[in-house]
Amino acid sequence: MIEDAKVNSQKLLIVGCGDLGRRLAERMAPLGYRVTGLRRQPPADTGSLHYQAVDTADAAAFERVLAEDFDVIVVTMTPSERGDEGYRRAYVQTCEHLMAGLNATGASPRLILYVSSTGVYGQSDGEWVDEYSPTQPNRASGERLLEAEQIIARSGFEHCVVRFSGIYGPGRDRMQTLVRQGRATLSGRYTNRIHADDCAGVMAHLIERHRQGRPIESLYLASDDEPAPMAEVVNWLAMQMKVDQARFAPDDGGLGKRCDNRRLRASGYEFRYPSYREGYEALLR
Repeated sequence: MIEDAKVNSQKLLIVGCGDLGRRLAERMAPLGYRVTGLRRQPPADTGSLHYQAVDTADAAAFERVLAEDFDVIVVTMTPSERGDEGYRRAYVQTCEHLMAGLNATGASPRLILYVSSTGVYGQSDGEWVDEYSPTQPNRASGERLLEAEQIIARSGFEHCVVRFSGIYGPGRDRMQTLVRQGRATLSGRYTNRIHADDCAGVMAHLIERHRQGRPIESLYLASDDEPAPMAEVVNWLAMQMKVDQARFAPDDGGLGKRCDNRRLRASGYEFRYPSYREGYEALLR
């Protein structure tokens, strides 16, 4: 395995390298990838990840990094501010500067993987959505993510867009906090989730599948196996946390949507946490 990793050594750039980027680096470094993470204010390097302090809004600085000619580029941006302009800078401008930098330097990554969101869908009547479903975002963030996806899709580079549903995991404990404080609501609205470890697992799976010469699609919807009504999740968490369920108020929040992950499953990915129960059990332990 070690010898194979040396032979297959590749350079991986993670643009906007936050929590998901760190988790991905931890998976890829043992496979022989040399991983560089870009952040405006990076923390100290780790054994699996070397950071560079770069703001993607600085096109010249971004271009200098891209001149290093990476084999794989993963874009996983978090806006520095809410609102349409913040979303435009994080999602759209980053992709515009990425393409301009690649074209200016002549760099040619074998794969660009763009992290998007199921927020690009606007369905709200309990429908199932998949990669073929129409995208009609009802929020500015979804509109800008969709615009960024289109820049990637039109780039001419080999690419893959992954639309993650609601990400939870260590440090992403809003739902547990709401239940603990008695502020969660019993809504029939479907919720779709994916654990942060599975986010990293999905990206690593697709990157390696592509390196091995096996086909991947240009678009995947990544969510666990079990969309569930919010009321079900809240009641289950309350029982695990020994919180009085009578504290929660009913809420008519619509039906939402249900995310279909069959294309991702068909690619061979196996979820570490196939439903909210396994994922939250691990967190509560």
